[in-house]
Amino acid sequence: MTAAEQLAAFVSSLTPEQLPEAAWDACGRVLLDTYAVAIAGRHEDASELALRYARRGGVAGRDRSARCWGTGEMLPVELAALCNGVAGHVLDYDDVTSPMRGHPSIALLPALLALGEAIDATGAELACAYVAGFEVICRISKAIAVRHYAKGWHSTSSIGTLGAAAACARLLRLDARQATDAIGLAVSQAAGARANFGTHAKSFQAGQANAAGLRAALLASEGFGAAPGVLDEAFGYLDLYAHGESLQAQLDALGREPLELLASGIEVKKYPLCYATHRTLDGVLDLRAEHRLTLADVRSVHVRTSAGALTPLIYTRPQTGLEGKFSMQYAVAAALLDGHIGLASFTDEAVQRRTAQDFFAQVTTDDATEGATFPRWCEITLELRNGPKLSRRVEALRGSADAPLTHAQLREKVEDCLAWGRARIDVDRLTAGAMNLRGVRVREWLDTAVARAD
Repeated sequence: MTAAEQLAAFVSSLTPEQLPEAAWDACGRVLLDTYAVAIAGRHEDASELALRYARRGGVAGRDRSARCWGTGEMLPVELAALCNGVAGHVLDYDDVTSPMRGHPSIALLPALLALGEAIDATGAELACAYVAGFEVICRISKAIAVRHYAKGWHSTSSIGTLGAAAACARLLRLDARQATDAIGLAVSQAAGARANFGTHAKSFQAGQANAAGLRAALLASEGFGAAPGVLDEAFGYLDLYAHGESLQAQLDALGREPLELLASGIEVKKYPLCYATHRTLDGVLDLRAEHRLTLADVRSVHVRTSAGALTPLIYTRPQTGLEGKFSMQYAVAAALLDGHIGLASFTDEAVQRRTAQDFFAQVTTDDATEGATFPRWCEITLELRNGPKLSRRVEALRGSADAPLTHAQLREKVEDCLAWGRARIDVDRLTAGAMNLRGVRVREWLDTAVARAD
């Protein structure tokens, strides 16, 4: 069997009954988090521009239409997946899994919810499909993602598209041959460049992963074929996107090891910016609170991290809110200025504050040149204007799979996102449905979830 055939065999045979209890809880949490983050992002420029494009994209046909989460209007199913994917990624507040070096849920859930609504799927089928797509993402990512990402690929899209196709194939109940074709058709569309970070295009890449993966599965369901060796044979995905790595060890583990959703886990973001800053922010905010510091008390900050941890942070002097999400300099300056990092930290006006801009040159960084990429760590040194240097090493990350947000903390984030998106949604009903996917249909849950007018 080829690599695509092995992944497809796993995907097509997975059933809801095989999911352990912890997987149901994880699925409910990521659904709640991803949806809320998308609502928070519904008024961002990229979200509104994508919706404008979708409104001109044609008539939403029967059994091929789904809701825009931010407005409730019906769109063609692929365009709904695109728009909801853009809105869910534009704030960079959506969840992460470390092996991927990217965001799994935003590459899966907009497509799955759109398709699930169109075909009237159950919540149990949605969860099973999500787990299948997550497994494909992590298995490919564990083999290639470190060097793939370092080369410049945006793995949320370039790997996530394959996961989205596999997940949608499972939701459509495609057989193994059709699921193989869906993966092959996803390879035909997989793309996304880190050069687009800090622009509208980054969130488009996440939305496009959903639209492309959904399109691949729908085409495969019609009998549209692809090469079964598209992943691992000559001139295929690994030849083009990887660096000589093999998938075989990861394929051999399919179905024999714990599900990746539980083994690698999900990391729910505490701060709405690139995850590469989060350990530093935990440390800086703790030091600020413990020593009652302000920005004026600090002469300079140096951040040293594990190998490759700073790769996504491409802006040293950001000028916009989107650029600020990929800047260690702004993250540190804002934390010291304000004592917290939230959605309001990433307006253009906040990033352009003179006090923040003037401090950027005082924040220096370096990746360790030796040692493993994982587990991650960072070391922070604050040089004070009047006082000793302060240092902090941070390994455990709040919100990570090892230190997850409590249900109360997750609810607090959800409520903050809904408020930022100016959405009137019943949080109790939203949460109850997400945490009881075995007892609800996708359409029923969306009936409670779609935002009412501002």
